[in-house]
Amino acid sequence: MQSEWRPACTHDLLHLRATLLAEIRAFFADKGVLEVETPLLCSTIGTDPQLDFFTCQPQIPALPEQLYLQTSPEFAMKRLLAADSGSIYQICKAFRKGESGRYHNPEFTLLEWYRVGFRLPELMAEAAELITTLCQGRLALQTSQWVSYADIFQQITGLDAVNFSYPQYCGYARDNGLPEAIGLCGYNHALWLDMLFSHKVQPLLGRSELCLVYGYPACQSSLARLNADNPLITDRFELFINGVELGNGYYELANASEQDRRFSNELKLRQQSGLSAATKDTRLLAALASGLPDCSGLAIGIDRLLMVLSGSNHIGQVIAFPISKA
Repeated sequence: MQSEWRPACTHDLLHLRATLLAEIRAFFADKGVLEVETPLLCSTIGTDPQLDFFTCQPQIPALPEQLYLQTSPEFAMKRLLAADSGSIYQICKAFRKGESGRYHNPEFTLLEWYRVGFRLPELMAEAAELITTLCQGRLALQTSQWVSYADIFQQITGLDAVNFSYPQYCGYARDNGLPEAIGLCGYNHALWLDMLFSHKVQPLLGRSELCLVYGYPACQSSLARLNADNPLITDRFELFINGVELGNGYYELANASEQDRRFSNELKLRQQSGLSAATKDTRLLAALASGLPDCSGLAIGIDRLLMVLSGSNHIGQVIAFPISKA
């Protein structure tokens, strides 16, 4: 037990993390993107039914009875954008309850940035530029591949990702070693997509290359705009290298009424699924109503990126004190 106090990662990985953060800051400084800080302990939390969160009771007069550790700095950063901050980025901690395993630590490091005036293709290009820069001299990437969610999902599973067919999805699950998906997912299209994509599609993405998957089905994206040409998909993309998801980006939804409607739907789903209750972030809705500039944003998990760059097979190997040693 005498070694329990020691960090879980090596000195080399401590230095790699520090160097990586410095290179990220230099990248955005060169582009004139402002570094900001926002609170991680807030009075509201996101309603996404795919995420659970940590709460605390501050027992301080004049504060709410319950506060929340943020799963992402997104809402506060959008309030800055609505207040004319211009393009911004942040490197911070984020917290997600119930997430612990090979690629998950309940407390993790997140890079999140928003580019005013960017639509999705411009942000995807900048994300590819950043990742390529950070990989240089550390990981050989052959090229970057851009592919639509519907195309790659159909290519690998033979299923239509946008138009849900319960019998076809069940048949695929039975024939491909995932019979438990039928009971776990039921008639919930979003759950089916998460299950099949993570088990059958994602492991094949980004082999020795950066893979950018765009055009996610609308049922999976709470904070992204619907695609102007096809309302069944959203302007959202994710980044993958060697089967590891690194980031999630959106052409940001700016319509307060639509965002309010999506929050209401997600709150109903949380209640139906027996998940922790959440409340709408009325400050975010007010910021959207005042006018969010046209922008796109992306969040990248720094710990996962370190895993990929160092060849580590567990997130606990790249964090000084993962939850098992915290």
